[in-house]
Amino acid sequence: MDILALTGNAAIAGIVIGGIVLGVVLAFVAGKIIATIKTTNLKKDLQKQIEEAKQQAENIIRAANLDATAETLKKREIFTAEANQAKAEIREAERRLTKHEDAIERQNDQIAQREKHLQQTEQNLKNRVSQLDEREKEIGVTIAQQKNQLLKITAMNAEEARQLLLKKLEDECEQEMSVIIQRKTEEMLEAAEDKGREIISSAIQRYAADQTCEVTVSTIDIPSDDMKGRIIGREGRNIRAFEKATGVDVVVDDTPGVIVISGFNPVRREVARLSMERLIQDGRIHPSRIEELVAQTKKDVIQKIMQVGKEATVEVDVRGLNNKIIMEIGTLNYRTSYGQNVLRHSVEVAFLAQVMADELGLDGSIARRAGLLHDIGKAMDHEIEGGHPAIGANFLKRYNESPIILNAVEAHHGDIAADNPYSPLIAAADAISASRPGARRETLERYIKRLEKLEEIANTFKGVESCYAIQAGREIRVIVNANNVDDENANKTARDIAKKIEEEMTYPGEIKVTLLREVRCVEYAR
Repeated sequence: MDILALTGNAAIAGIVIGGIVLGVVLAFVAGKIIATIKTTNLKKDLQKQIEEAKQQAENIIRAANLDATAETLKKREIFTAEANQAKAEIREAERRLTKHEDAIERQNDQIAQREKHLQQTEQNLKNRVSQLDEREKEIGVTIAQQKNQLLKITAMNAEEARQLLLKKLEDECEQEMSVIIQRKTEEMLEAAEDKGREIISSAIQRYAADQTCEVTVSTIDIPSDDMKGRIIGREGRNIRAFEKATGVDVVVDDTPGVIVISGFNPVRREVARLSMERLIQDGRIHPSRIEELVAQTKKDVIQKIMQVGKEATVEVDVRGLNNKIIMEIGTLNYRTSYGQNVLRHSVEVAFLAQVMADELGLDGSIARRAGLLHDIGKAMDHEIEGGHPAIGANFLKRYNESPIILNAVEAHHGDIAADNPYSPLIAAADAISASRPGARRETLERYIKRLEKLEEIANTFKGVESCYAIQAGREIRVIVNANNVDDENANKTARDIAKKIEEEMTYPGEIKVTLLREVRCVEYAR
């Protein structure tokens, strides 16, 4: 049993070992087979990768060739463009060089012609100098002969003869100077007359304006003479309180139905007039009521002045003005100059200056601003010493007005020199506005004095027989002796009279000087 068992175990072991060996062999064979298969697949993969690599390399090489070809074409195009540009620049340089050579040739020709002309001129000058030398010698001989002849005839000494000769030369030079003045004046007038007429005619706006009288008093109607006693008050306390509150004089006389308010300050006079009218309407006239009513009237007048000033600035379209300036502009509504309202005059000057500025190509807004402000000094010249141009310029300077405006304001009457083109325009517009028909009224005394002064100036000149101031002093006609003043000296005399009038007189606008020289030949047949 044991042997059988052992034999069986051995057989089993042999079978197991054989199975193991067979498994190992099969595993080896399978490994071999698998390795062979993997090797074959690997070779296929490697071959495929090699082919793909070759394909990619060919694609890369082909793309590189394409890029290289494109780059070559691009470089070639750039080179061609640069070459064409260089050729164009060379051709342009050649063209400029050719043009420059032509210009140099023309300049050379011109220089040659100028040299030829200079040589000819030099020769002419030499000939002229020779002729002048000969003429000078002839004149010297002639003068010596005349001198000797004069000495023989008149028995003059050398000094007397010299004075006579100098007098003769002076007369000849004066005559030549008169001819030159006449010719230059005619040339200047021919060149400037058309342009000046065009500008002035387009600028002047002649219209009928209200003319007020230059007065310092206001009259107030009262309902009855009993009101005069109430205005005066007990022992004159009411009238004293009124005069103290308003700063004016109240004249209560025997004139029926009216009382008179007198004062140089137009604003105070207006406040007093309105206050008196309100007192008369109210009927309660006593010192406390007077002070209360005058204070209220002052406020109303100040508001009215501000409103008038604003309306004027809107009418002229001037912006950015300080309220103090607007207040003074409104004050001008209560000022008159030779009967002309100063505010309306300022507005008119503003528009006239703008029209002339536009005609000359200047800024019309600056001209309007300067025209509106040119007489602002008249609103305060009764309170500050000095002329209204300087007062106005100093006032505007405190409110940072531009130097152009300041110079136009201060120079519009010629007190200082103009430093910009707007100042003469303002002066011209001011003269136009003042001299137009119906604009201003002069006092009789000043009018007569101006006429007398005009005739007095004209009579001081040699050869003047008579003179007459006409056209309300806008023209003076001078009659000269034809034997003492010839045609050439007549122009010089007229110019000298006009110049002396400019130096010695002050007047608005201009004065025309007309000189008449008439030759009358009278014979009698018997």
